[in-house]
Amino acid sequence: MTTITLDIPEERLRLLVERAKGLGITPEDLIQLSIADLVRRPDPEVQHAITSVIQKHRDLYQRLA
Repeated sequence: MTTITLDIPEERLRLLVERAKGLGITPEDLIQLSIADLVRRPDPEVQHAITSVIQKHRDLYQRLA
């Protein structure tokens, strides 16, 4: 595993700590989960194409269901 050090404003750190505490996890775990969620998201263009195809063929999909 690689360690990353970054500077963040005090107010953002305070909000991070509060949010993590509310979730019952450490700020580090919250950051790791956030990064994992971000990198797993599909590319916006791909997501748009998927949505377009689904909407275009909605009637067909409902008949097949």
